[in-house]
Amino acid sequence: MPSVLNPNAFVLTSILGLFARAIHAANSSDFTASIFCEKFSHIPCRLDVKKPVFREKSLQFLAGQTRDLKSKSVVFSSQNENDELERGGSSACTDDSMLTALGNDGSNPGKAAVDSLLHCGADRSQSAENLGNQGCLLDKLKAVHLHILAMEQWNASRLKLCHRSYSISAGNLIHFLALKSLDVAQLKQDLSSVGLLNLETINPHVIASLSAGIQTLENLNPNSLNSKGTVEGVFNSKILDKLSKGEFKISKMTQRASSNRVLLLGQPQDDRASHIMVTIGQEAVESGTLINDLLETGTTIMRINCAHGNQNVWSEIIRRIRRSSHMLEKPCRVLMDLAGPKLRTDKMKPGPCVMRLSPKKNGAGNVVFPAQVWLSPQGAGAPPAHLSPDALLFVDGEEFLTKLKIGDAVRFSDARGKRRMLKISKKFPIFAGVGFIAECTRTAYVQSGTQLCIKGNKSKPLVGFVVDVPPVEQFVRLRVGDLLTISRDSSNEQDEATTSKVGVHRVTCSSGYLFDSVKPGEPIAFDDGKIWGVIKGTSISEIIVSITHAGPKGTKLGSEKSINIPESSIRFEGLTSKDLMDLDFVATHADMVGISFVRDIRDIVVLNQELAKRKLRNLGIILKIETKGGFENLSLMLLEAMTSPYPLGVMIARGDLAVECGWEKLADIQDEILSICSAAHVPVIWATQVLESLVKSGVPTRAEITDVANGRRASCIMLNKGKHVVEAVSTLNTILKGSSKKVNAELKPLVISRRLI
Repeated sequence: MPSVLNPNAFVLTSILGLFARAIHAANSSDFTASIFCEKFSHIPCRLDVKKPVFREKSLQFLAGQTRDLKSKSVVFSSQNENDELERGGSSACTDDSMLTALGNDGSNPGKAAVDSLLHCGADRSQSAENLGNQGCLLDKLKAVHLHILAMEQWNASRLKLCHRSYSISAGNLIHFLALKSLDVAQLKQDLSSVGLLNLETINPHVIASLSAGIQTLENLNPNSLNSKGTVEGVFNSKILDKLSKGEFKISKMTQRASSNRVLLLGQPQDDRASHIMVTIGQEAVESGTLINDLLETGTTIMRINCAHGNQNVWSEIIRRIRRSSHMLEKPCRVLMDLAGPKLRTDKMKPGPCVMRLSPKKNGAGNVVFPAQVWLSPQGAGAPPAHLSPDALLFVDGEEFLTKLKIGDAVRFSDARGKRRMLKISKKFPIFAGVGFIAECTRTAYVQSGTQLCIKGNKSKPLVGFVVDVPPVEQFVRLRVGDLLTISRDSSNEQDEATTSKVGVHRVTCSSGYLFDSVKPGEPIAFDDGKIWGVIKGTSISEIIVSITHAGPKGTKLGSEKSINIPESSIRFEGLTSKDLMDLDFVATHADMVGISFVRDIRDIVVLNQELAKRKLRNLGIILKIETKGGFENLSLMLLEAMTSPYPLGVMIARGDLAVECGWEKLADIQDEILSICSAAHVPVIWATQVLESLVKSGVPTRAEITDVANGRRASCIMLNKGKHVVEAVSTLNTILKGSSKKVNAELKPLVISRRLI
C-alpha cells in the first residue's frame, strides 16, 4: 500500500500533468504563451511521516485564452496553512465544516486547475481528429474523475458518520456536489460532439458514469496511459475497496434509489412509477365515502396537517384510513406534517351563524339555476362525492325527514322574516339514513333554529329544525394603498365594519418572532403571496403595513393565513413545543412525519435527538423545503439526516418557497432540489397547487396538466383538499399511468403524397 498523500496536492499535481498532455495534444499555434496558475507555485504536500515530497517550484505552461471561472455551488477541499487537517495519515479531516460553498475568488487550487483543464481548447472544433483521437477529452474526464474522488476522501470523516444504509448514497452525493462545483459547460459540449456521455443524467451514479466514459475513450485510444496507478497513489484503501467491489456501479445505485423510495413511500400501485398523496382533514370525518373514493381512484398516501384539527380528529381519520385500506386491499400510508414555526394570522372573531342560499341569475336578474341545498339528519356528514350542492343544512326531526319525499315543498321564514320555499328534487340513501337535494329559487338566509314545515296527510304539518349552521368566516378585504395593522394582542381587534370605510384594517398574530425581527422597509407577504406590502413602522405590540399588491377588487385576508417576511433575519426554533407534543402522537399513529420549515443542520440535529428519545426506528422523515435557508443548506441537511437510519424524503413545498425565494426562481430551484435528491437517492414529493383549478372548480388548466407531467420526475405528487379532489385524483392517476409508448402508438404514420415526390 503506497503512502497516502494529501489528496488536494497530489490530485493538483496529477491534473497539471493531464493539462500539459491536453495542450500537447492540441495544435500549439492556437495558444499564446503565458504564465499558468501563479497561485499554484507553492503547494505544500506531505506524506503521513511528515516528510516533504515536492520542492517549491513554479510551473510554466502554454495556456489558452482565459475567462472568469464560475462556481455553481457546493463542495470543495480547502488548504490549511497550518497543516492541521493533514495529520494522521489517511484521516482526511476532523472539522465539522467540511462542505463549503466555493466563492468567486476560486480559493481552491485543485478545482481551479480542473476548470482550466476543462477549458483547454475551448475555441477549437471538437471533432475526433483535432482532439487527438479523443486524447484531450480523455484527460479532461480523468481530471474530473480525480477531483471527485479527492473530494470524497477530503470529506471522509463526514461520510464515516453516515449510517451504513446511507453510506453509498452519501458518497454519491459528495461526487455530485464535487462535479457541480466545476464549470463543465465546455466538457458537456465536448462529450456531446462525440455522442459519449450526458453529464445532466448521471446524478444517481456519478463515478460509475464517468468511469464508463473514461474506459470507452481508453479503448478508442490504445496509446493512452491507464489511470489506475494514479488513483492508487492518491486514495486510501477504503475508497479503492469500494471501487473494486463495484459499490458505485450504475445497477447498484439504481437499486439503492429504488429501495429508499419503497422503504419510505411503499410500492407504487396500478403500474405507476409515482405515488399520489392527498391532504385530508375534518371533511374525511364528516363524509362516510371520501376515503374509500380516494383509495379507489388511486391515492396511496394520505396527509394530515397538524396545524389544523386535534388529536381526536386525527385518530378518527387514521382509523378510517386503516379500515378502508384493509377492506379494499389497497395499501395506504399516512404522513402527518408538524405545524412548525410558521407565522400565521390568528383566528378572527366568529361571525353570525347564518347561511346564504343564492340561486344563479343572468345579467337581467332572472334565475337561470336554483341554489342546490343538501338536507340530511344531524351528524350525517357530507353528501356523496358525486354531488356538489351549494349549501348543507342539517335537520333535527326524524319524522320530518322520514316522511319527506320528492316533489314536496318545504316552507320556512328566513333570518330576515322573508317567506321562502325549498322544493325536494332528489333523494339519496346515506350511511345515517336518507338525504335530499332541494332547490331554492329565491335568495334566503338560514340560521340555526329555522323551522322547516311540510303539510301532512291529515293537514297536520310536519316540522324540522335547522341545526349546526357554522359561523360566517370573517375576513378583511385589502386593496392597494390600504394600511394594515398587525397586533400582538387580539383584545385590540376591531370589527371590519368600523374600519373598512377609512382603508385601515387590523389582524392579529400572537407569534413574538414577527415583532422581534422585522424592520421598516422590509417586504411582507400574506396568504402564500396573494397579498404583498411594505412595513412602514414597528413597535413591541404592533406593525404597520402599507399594501402594495392585491387584486383589482381587493383580496380577502382571513384567519390562519400565512405570513412571510423573506428579507428578515428571523431565527425560529427547529421544533416548537406544539410540535414536540404532536410528535408523540405521530410516532404511534403515522408512517411518516413531515418537518416544516427546516433551515439548517441544527434543525436536523434537534430532530434526531427527539426521535432518539422516543426510540423510534421505522418512522419516515420528510424534510419540507419551503425557505431560502432550507434550499441553500439542503445538501448539508441530507448528510446530517443520513447519520440516522430513518427512511428519508424531501418535499418541495412550492407555496412558501416561491414567496421566500422569488416566483421567477421557483422553476430553477425545484429542478436543483430534484437533482440533489436524485444524487442522494432520496425520494421527492412534488407539492402545492397541483391541479388546483381541477380540485376547486372541476376544470383543470392546460398549464396544470403539463405541471403534473413535469412532476412525474418526482416519486410522489401531492394534491390539496377541495370539492373535486376525487375527480382530480382520477385525472392524475390517468396521467401518471400514461407513457410515451402509448402516445406514440396512437399517432398515425406519416403518409407522403406522390405529388410531392
